[in-house]
Amino acid sequence: MSQEIVPADPIYDDRFDSYNYNRDYRQHDEQSSTMASSLTRSLTSGREHVSERFDSERLPATLASEIQKFLRVANLIDNEEPRIAYLCRFRAFEIAHEMDRNSTGRGVRQFKTSLLQRLEQDEETTKHRKKEKSDIRELRRVYCIYKDYVLKSGGAFYLEDREKLTNAGKIASVLDEVLRNMTTAAGHQVLADRDNIQRKSQFYVPYNILPLDHGGIQHVILQFSEIEAAIAAVRNTRGLPSAQDFLRSGDFVDLFEFLQYCFGFQEGNVANQREHLILLLANLHVRHSQQQSSNKKLADEAVDELMKKFFKNYTNWCKFLRRKGSIRLPSVKQDAQQYKILYIGLYLLIWGEAANLRFMPECLCYIFHHMAYELHGVLTGAVSTTTGQKVMPAYGGGFESFLNNVVKPIYRVIYEESSKNKSGTAHHSTWRNYDDLNEYFWSPDCFEIGWPLRLDHDFFCVQPAINCKVKKAQGLLDAEKEKSIGEEMEDEEQVTAKEENHEPKWLGKTNFVEIRSFWQIFRSFDRMWSFFILSLQAMIIIACHDLESPLQMFDAETFEDIMSIFITFAFLKLIQAIFDIAFTWKARRMMDSSQKRKLVMKLVVAVIWTIVLPVLYVHSRRKYTCYSTQYKNWLGELCFSSYMVAVTIYLMTNAVDLVLFFVPAVGKYIEVSNFRLCTMLAWWTQPRLFVGRGMQETQVSQFKYTLFWILVLVSKLAFSYSFEIRPLIAPTRMIMSIGVQNYDWHELFPKVKSNAGAIVAVWAPIIVVYFMDTQIWYSVFCTIFGGLYGILHHLGEIRTLGMLRSRFHTFPSAFNVCLIPTTQKNGQKRKRKSFFRRFYKVLEDKKDVAKFVLVWNQVVNTFRSEDLISNRELDLMTIPMSSELFTGIIRWPIFLLANKFSTALSIARDFVGKDEILFGKIRKDKYMYCAVIECYESLKYILDILVVGDLEKRVINKIIEEIEQSIERSSLLEDFKISELIALQAKCIELVELLVEGNEKQHDNVVKILQDIFELVINDMMTNGSSVHGVFSLLNESEEVKLDFGFCLNNINRQLFANKSSVYFPFEDTGPLNEQIKRFLLLLTTKDKAMDIPVNLDARKRISFFATSLFMDMPSAPEVCNMLSFSVLTPHYLEDINFSMKELRNSSEEEVSIIFYMKEIFPDEWKNFLERMGCENMDSVKDEELRNWASFRGQTLSRTVRGMMYYKEALKIQAFLDMAVNEGILEGFETAERNNLMSAKIDALVDMKFTYIVSCQLFGAQKSSGDPHAQDIIDLMIRYPSLRVAYVEEKEVIVADKPQKVYSSILVKAVNGLDQEVYRIKLPGPPNIGEGKPENQNHAIIFTRGEALQTIDMNQDNYLEEAFKMRNLLQEFLQNHGRQPPSILGLREHIFTGSVSSLAWFMSYQETSFVTIGQRLLANPLRVRFHYGHPDIFDRVFHITRGGISKASKTINLSEDVFAGFNSILRRGCITYHEYLQVGKGRDVGLNQISKFEAKVANGNSEQTLSRDIYRLGHRFDFFRMLSCYFTTIGFYFSSLISVTAIHVFLYGQLYLVLSGLQNALMLEAKMRNIQSLETALASQSFIQLGLLTGLPMVMEIGLERGFLTALKDFVLMQLQLASVFFTFSLGTKIHYYGRTILHGGAKYRPTGRKVVVFHASFTENYRLYSRSHFVKGFELLLLLIVYDLFRRSYQSSMEYVLITYSIWFMSITWLSAPFLFNPSGFEWGKIVDDWKDWNKWIKQQGGIGIQQDKSWQSWWNDEQDHLRRSGLGARLFEILLSTRFFMYQYGLVYHLDISHKSKNFLVYVLSWVVLLAVFLTVKAVNIGKQVFSAKYQLVFRFFKAFLFLGSLTVIILLSVICQLSFKDIIVCCLAFLPTGWGLILVAQAMRPKVEKVGLWDFMQVLTKAYDYGMGVVLFAPIAILAWLPAISAFQTKLLFNEAFNRHLHIQPILAGKKKNR
Repeated sequence: MSQEIVPADPIYDDRFDSYNYNRDYRQHDEQSSTMASSLTRSLTSGREHVSERFDSERLPATLASEIQKFLRVANLIDNEEPRIAYLCRFRAFEIAHEMDRNSTGRGVRQFKTSLLQRLEQDEETTKHRKKEKSDIRELRRVYCIYKDYVLKSGGAFYLEDREKLTNAGKIASVLDEVLRNMTTAAGHQVLADRDNIQRKSQFYVPYNILPLDHGGIQHVILQFSEIEAAIAAVRNTRGLPSAQDFLRSGDFVDLFEFLQYCFGFQEGNVANQREHLILLLANLHVRHSQQQSSNKKLADEAVDELMKKFFKNYTNWCKFLRRKGSIRLPSVKQDAQQYKILYIGLYLLIWGEAANLRFMPECLCYIFHHMAYELHGVLTGAVSTTTGQKVMPAYGGGFESFLNNVVKPIYRVIYEESSKNKSGTAHHSTWRNYDDLNEYFWSPDCFEIGWPLRLDHDFFCVQPAINCKVKKAQGLLDAEKEKSIGEEMEDEEQVTAKEENHEPKWLGKTNFVEIRSFWQIFRSFDRMWSFFILSLQAMIIIACHDLESPLQMFDAETFEDIMSIFITFAFLKLIQAIFDIAFTWKARRMMDSSQKRKLVMKLVVAVIWTIVLPVLYVHSRRKYTCYSTQYKNWLGELCFSSYMVAVTIYLMTNAVDLVLFFVPAVGKYIEVSNFRLCTMLAWWTQPRLFVGRGMQETQVSQFKYTLFWILVLVSKLAFSYSFEIRPLIAPTRMIMSIGVQNYDWHELFPKVKSNAGAIVAVWAPIIVVYFMDTQIWYSVFCTIFGGLYGILHHLGEIRTLGMLRSRFHTFPSAFNVCLIPTTQKNGQKRKRKSFFRRFYKVLEDKKDVAKFVLVWNQVVNTFRSEDLISNRELDLMTIPMSSELFTGIIRWPIFLLANKFSTALSIARDFVGKDEILFGKIRKDKYMYCAVIECYESLKYILDILVVGDLEKRVINKIIEEIEQSIERSSLLEDFKISELIALQAKCIELVELLVEGNEKQHDNVVKILQDIFELVINDMMTNGSSVHGVFSLLNESEEVKLDFGFCLNNINRQLFANKSSVYFPFEDTGPLNEQIKRFLLLLTTKDKAMDIPVNLDARKRISFFATSLFMDMPSAPEVCNMLSFSVLTPHYLEDINFSMKELRNSSEEEVSIIFYMKEIFPDEWKNFLERMGCENMDSVKDEELRNWASFRGQTLSRTVRGMMYYKEALKIQAFLDMAVNEGILEGFETAERNNLMSAKIDALVDMKFTYIVSCQLFGAQKSSGDPHAQDIIDLMIRYPSLRVAYVEEKEVIVADKPQKVYSSILVKAVNGLDQEVYRIKLPGPPNIGEGKPENQNHAIIFTRGEALQTIDMNQDNYLEEAFKMRNLLQEFLQNHGRQPPSILGLREHIFTGSVSSLAWFMSYQETSFVTIGQRLLANPLRVRFHYGHPDIFDRVFHITRGGISKASKTINLSEDVFAGFNSILRRGCITYHEYLQVGKGRDVGLNQISKFEAKVANGNSEQTLSRDIYRLGHRFDFFRMLSCYFTTIGFYFSSLISVTAIHVFLYGQLYLVLSGLQNALMLEAKMRNIQSLETALASQSFIQLGLLTGLPMVMEIGLERGFLTALKDFVLMQLQLASVFFTFSLGTKIHYYGRTILHGGAKYRPTGRKVVVFHASFTENYRLYSRSHFVKGFELLLLLIVYDLFRRSYQSSMEYVLITYSIWFMSITWLSAPFLFNPSGFEWGKIVDDWKDWNKWIKQQGGIGIQQDKSWQSWWNDEQDHLRRSGLGARLFEILLSTRFFMYQYGLVYHLDISHKSKNFLVYVLSWVVLLAVFLTVKAVNIGKQVFSAKYQLVFRFFKAFLFLGSLTVIILLSVICQLSFKDIIVCCLAFLPTGWGLILVAQAMRPKVEKVGLWDFMQVLTKAYDYGMGVVLFAPIAILAWLPAISAFQTKLLFNEAFNRHLHIQPILAGKKKNR
């Protein structure tokens, strides 16, 4: 410490005579005027550099928030006022020293040293530059200058240079604080009380949207009547208690300040929520104010609507708990509005400061319940009956009182429970997640916590039983504050007073326990599994009875047999009852007694029925009794036995559910109602929970999804019965009747009759397929229904450029119907036409055409700015703006008129006939007619300006007059020689080209061309003599001597244009005229090529979709001022923001640089970019522009931000169109932006409607560390001023000389090129205690605004043309979709990463299929669409009062997005899907990245399987909606798992039949009896090919959007490019991670993707990724197939074998080869050699601490077993049980060895284990020898190995000679022992602790390495062979990048890497 030069106390010397505060203050009027100019100069222009700027950005985190503003201001004024800059820096040093005297904070010592050195350096140099004698006078002088400037400029309505004013305000604010500090006697002590005495500056207070504290500065947004009304309502403090009661001097400014002093909320939270509520009220008010006469007063309807939205969940909670709500309103209407705003404000303040408690909505309800009660007591002046004093809040309004006393205690519980999770490795049952803690508040027991909170309550106990820790909050309350408030609080206090000596206990799980088990799937969807099991049983019974007619089912005996399914049903109910108890056992402490009684009663009832039904059934079968009816019909013939009577009684309980299903409104009422009777009725069927009640849909919706599933189930059951069940009945009977005595092995169960093993082997795969194929039938009907729905909703209306051109003339009318706001007058008219909108479009106001043109041009200009089109394409696509638009006349873009004029000339030239017919031909083509008219008018217009000579003008006018008269007389063909038009066109082109060039030197050429044109028209075209004479008369009318005709004709040229002044050339450089001439030239010269405009594929897709969407049904657009407000939120972690120049240019040996990659992948856009920049090559392009261009083509934050900011641009354009009149529209939007007043109004209006927040989690850490990513984020904020960045600041605060971490949520914006803190809200602790992404979203959501919230991820983009439809989309929130408005709006996604490789293409189509036809069906008719990520739009108020937009519990909420959808549905929300608006989305395009993504999604689905949300949805939905839920969520993954399981079951069944000899015996018997059905059954046909049907939705969607012929072509091409291989490989990824995670856990987020996606993955990397998920399973299937082929009998033909097993061969080979087939340069010899070296190095490298898995096999292997280390006993046993399947090979094969001599003795099997043991001992001996001898005794070790080898060889030879060991036996032994060894490895891994104890673990590691090495060699060998062959590598490249080659992209240079592209 002694080394640091830091004073112990502040320095006082003559430098600071300013502390003499008694000196007089003098005004400096004379100097003010002088300094004003100096100030202006310092703010507006560059200054001379006097000294280096002190770094004000990289500051210690502990100090930055307090001192940064002083250092920034010092830098601003350093050159002009160096002494003042010195004083500001000194003040910063003082604060830093007071905050950390001992410099213990990180970086503080270095900072203080450098600042002190700077102060010492500046002290003397700045003294002589003072203009006053003392520092304080100098400071006052400068302060006065800035203050006067702010006050003088602040009164203006709009300031042209706001940056100057902002700087002045910031400087004045800081100087004011420095001045106050210097003039305070106790200046050195002021820091201790800074938070108490800090007062708001009148000059500059940072603000977000509303500058509420900006003093005299007038902002446009504050002039809006709705904002004024909202502010007035919030500032209505009339009737509030006196401020003196809360120790505040002066009156309360507004209601929020009252709440702050009342309850102790943070200042930043208050400021944030004040603006939040004002904006909400203003936006609601503007929609309701139209009904009021005055807009100045806030509409009561607006407040009531907001009140209803905010407290709907709270009122439901109160009713559920049967508690009276705390919201109590006065009877006086005027006071009621104030009370409502107070209650809403209180809730917002609680929510805004609740931090992680926001994930617990009912916990917030509990807090609000008590605080609202206190608020009511304070407002009414209630007196406590206990103390006799006024009621005051329990925690008071002290500094951060609410945070410390309410939030922190509950947060600590969340934090400590989460820490027990052990980063996702602990079992879910050992800790309470967010849901468990929140659901505690669903019970009346929550009120035992009391208010103030009883911190010794069990809720706060976080450790089980004895070791429970009770956490005390800081600063416990005084005894007086713990007294009750009011009668209700006294009751609760009595409850909390019970058991004062109670020892806290850990409450455990609440309502549900997440247990890892596949039984969760049965438990969650028990009704579905029961239905399938009972249906299967019924079909088997029916098939066994050999019914000839369906009516025979009602035969008494048959019907009773069918009714036996209810015995099975009773057993299933018993299983369900047992599971309910077992799975909820760890939640028993939180169960109330009635719930426990119900579980026991259900078990007892299930046991009773399980006994009664079988007994009665057996009794009725033994002693047949029948109670027939007297009616003589088929019903009367039924036999009602005692069993049937029991079944009838048993089913009566289900009859109630059936009735309620058909009357959903009644069922909903019973579930939602809190009446005792309704509660009792619902008690038996469902647990009483706060969520999951009243989710029934309308009758119509229910009918639609019921019909869908009836069709699916009928099809599925009919197929299963006809092709799976019935054909097996006869063979089964035959198998049972055949007696097999001789087996090929030792039969372990010889006494088992009826060949049960064979029956199981035959039936098992069919049963498994039966439970899986519903997923296939769902896909089929999804295709049919989704396709019909898409057709009915006009999807694919415009699919090609040809269709776009042919329908373009309808776009203006369609645009006006959809996107132009309607007036109330014609609003109803449009509604009536909405159905016929596609067929009947009418322009209701012709001036609206101009609006379409303006928007179209803006979209086209955006395409140009994005470099999707070139300058020429821009000219061809732009529509001219002119006054003609207001008459309904449009001059269509050139790309529509391309070649039309030339075609018309060609038609006219060769035409023979009448004028009318020619005109009719031209008019038939609308665009041709327009082109002809425009060319004619343009030529007239240009000649009118070009020709200024009087005579020439008269001649031209005469010619035009003759032409138009000929047209009127229909004699044009007679009067003119039309064949000469081609020559005239050529001359016109020459003329216009010269006009465009505008070179004055070409004047003579212009004259010559004009003369040529005149001569051509007169001499060659005009055939009518009178017309020619009419022209000549103009030339000769002034001459006395009349010349004959011929002389005149020869002298025309000498008379016309003889005078140089007769031609006005060149033209003045006026924009409109030049554009007109340029367009005329394009019309004359543009050929057929322009019909393919735009060339860029992405631009084509976007235009086509935009055009299609205009013909879809969407809500009418409101005006911008009346639209719903919304926010966009993007979470950001470590993803790329902008590519740096280093990243762009750097390349490795394997990969090219990013910029090289981008140039090759986007060649057309690169060319357009260079054209836009005016550069010829990359070297001349500015770095910043190059970075942006590359970043906008990657999946970066800058791309996402640019896309989302299109919302603002679109809203500004729409607001301009709402405000502008005709002339303004003609002038264009750019002109309006230059109009200060108009631009300010538009900006203010848009700021009210749209906010964009990026939650940059690490921005604070990056900024403090100097990470360039922080500057990239700041640059984004500078580029987009409306962008806001939220981040979590982690800083150390020195308390008692010890650093403590303090966390804060901070919102910043860019001000004058720097980040400016707007709000700071302290957090109770680190926010990221759950899943990272939802926690990141949660901390930032408090800064969002509006009624809707769109969640956008980092890999997304947006487009201007789509942003125009946003206000239409938001109107969906105001329309009912079923019973209520939607809570989430689903949107379509445009995949923009599908144009490079085949994999990208496959993923693009797969994703497009899911986000279109899949979600279309989920939303309607199935009504089970959830939230599948982004870009869905949330009803913001609905979700912030119900837990937020995602869930964040660690591991279980890994797929956090979908849980938002679950939560929304469970809380009676409604989720819809809308296809008329799309948002861009990027996907992973490399196989490894795709696999990681698939693994993450599979992990997430496995965790969903265990979750309470899926369980509740499965139980609370009706039966058919439950089916929809299952098959569209976890059912897809479980069905995939079942399908692969079916293959294993089939093959192992066949292996059993073959190796045991059963198949041979049965088939011989069948041939002897000539039974074909048995042979068919045993040769069960393959079923895996049915999986191709799941691709049908993709084909249907492509067909809808691009045409069915295109869809068929693409499908065939995809198969040729190995799409089936890719999807089969992806199936393996899904089932591996899904199954493993359910059993063992291990779900985690897996980062994917690279900047350059076309790269070669090494063999080692592929092996690591796919060894256990694909390769091992592929080898297992391959081994099964080989063994089956070796031992199948000759009776089975090879063709039969192929038909049976071809799909399994395909799957196994796919799983083994796909990673190498889809690996770029996978067969290039050079890379193969490098891969082999890397592979051997990786295998041999020893692992250990710090060695990554990509460096060592050992490290990888240890990481690969992580999931087993945390597995439970059940999962380990199940793993061991599965591993025993590998021992079947050995048992079956050893009996087929020649050496066994066909012995069936069990000893043969025992001896095989002896041989295996010998092999293991040999391997162990080699391993031991290596450890003992290899280091020092190499020769001994080699002799030892030689001895073992020779010994083994000798044994083999002896066995061959003595025991007839054959070569076949050796092969069979390998096939037998290799699986056994792998099985032993799996068993050892599952039993690792035991194996390590006995010392065999090292041996198992060596054995596993040998297996891995062997598998690697087997995989590598064919790759090396293929790489050696010529042309294989080129063929693979063509296969992988066919899409790129079709686009003429250069892929080879990218694949070649850096070596060839330096």
